[in-house]
Amino acid sequence: MLAPLLLLWPMSIAITYLVAKSIANQPFDDALEDRVTVLSQQIRTVAGRPTVQLPGSARDVLRADDVDSVYFQISGPGGLHLDGDRDLPRPLPNTPGAALDSARSGAVSFRNDSIHGTPVRVAYSYVNLEPLHEGPGTPDLALVQVAETLDKRAHLANEIIKGVILPQFIILPVILALVWFALSRGLTPLAELQERIRARPPDDLSPIDPRQVPEEISPLVGSFNDMLERLAQTVEMQKRFIADAAHQMKTPLAGMRMQSELALRQVDPEEIHRSLEQLAKSSESATRLVNQLLALARAENQPHAGLAFEAIDLAQLARATVQDWVQASFAHRIDFGLELPDQPPGYLPDEPPVIAGNALMLRELLSNLIDNALRYTPQGGSVTVRVRRDGEHVLLEVEDTGPGIPPAERAHVFERFYRILGSNVPGSGLGLAIVREIAQQHGAEIDIFNNPRSDSRKHPGSLFRLTFPPPLHHADDAQDADHAD
Repeated sequence: MLAPLLLLWPMSIAITYLVAKSIANQPFDDALEDRVTVLSQQIRTVAGRPTVQLPGSARDVLRADDVDSVYFQISGPGGLHLDGDRDLPRPLPNTPGAALDSARSGAVSFRNDSIHGTPVRVAYSYVNLEPLHEGPGTPDLALVQVAETLDKRAHLANEIIKGVILPQFIILPVILALVWFALSRGLTPLAELQERIRARPPDDLSPIDPRQVPEEISPLVGSFNDMLERLAQTVEMQKRFIADAAHQMKTPLAGMRMQSELALRQVDPEEIHRSLEQLAKSSESATRLVNQLLALARAENQPHAGLAFEAIDLAQLARATVQDWVQASFAHRIDFGLELPDQPPGYLPDEPPVIAGNALMLRELLSNLIDNALRYTPQGGSVTVRVRRDGEHVLLEVEDTGPGIPPAERAHVFERFYRILGSNVPGSGLGLAIVREIAQQHGAEIDIFNNPRSDSRKHPGSLFRLTFPPPLHHADDAQDADHAD
């Protein structure tokens, strides 16, 4: 605040000086106008010639000024000098019509000029010597001028400046002190807030009490509290993730350690081989668990605003992903297929099922759904991946002929490490949690149904359906069509 005040002070002085000069000029201009009016009344026309009847006492009064020098001049038609100072400059030539209008109105004009190198203020007026003239041509005009130097004006302007500026020298320090005091007092709550924040322990993410801050920064504190809440959720999620990961890793690591110790105590080669096989299976389970934990961590840390999304043909992505699981389906002896109808209702060859998304994350999503289906489907069953359209929406479905998921369990299977009791299928309980996280980031809705193509009560099967929102250009086209209708 000090810099603007110090910059405004010289501007205030300059503006005050200009205003003071204008104020000082006005009364002196009024006096000059009165003198011009008096002189104009002294012009007479005698025998067709203009004359001036100005007594000597009047001349003395006209020039009576103990500070400034006063000059006057009376000129007749054609610049004929009638009385006064010959050296007083004439005004710039005017059009005859303008001079006549000035004479008829009796208006007095002002200008700044100089005489003998000294600046003067000049008041002048034209006098019509033939007031009854009505014929063609311009009547004879006389010019009356009165000028005075500028000493009194400058003195008055300086007195005004002194009267205004001198108090400012006293007021300005007071203003600066008041501003300093007001800002220091106003910023005290901010300083206290700063100290309270610095004094917080690193793990304290509790919101700031908005009642202890100035009203002006309440919106800022509200936004800061929202950020603290999101940060607390993120930290809590990370803590929960680390705790869950540590808990889940204990079992395979303990099994690997037990199998290795058992193998070390064995002498029979067959027993050693059996222990090593168990050790390999445990390491495979641990590797799968670690990979799924990393996949879940990647899914949770992807940007949620679709900033890295691009247009993806879901049919091509599904075809490439299914090819990666063909060998696994052979190992499980499961009929594994992919359905991509050429022309379903609303599907044109030049209109592929395009969605906005991240290809890597979508392949992770589909891979987890396929892996889940292959694990729970018994030998001789079938797993089908299907991509189709439903109006403007693109649907991705994974259908199996496994034991199915009871309706009461469907809300829980997407939770981390949740396993349905009695399933007796090895797994970590993370696959569907990864699916839900990636689906939410893509704005997709995920639903679970019984397999509508299964007639078995023992194996009703499951149908996982993901409904993706239409890409932006499809939504815009639909809106345009609605407006056109």
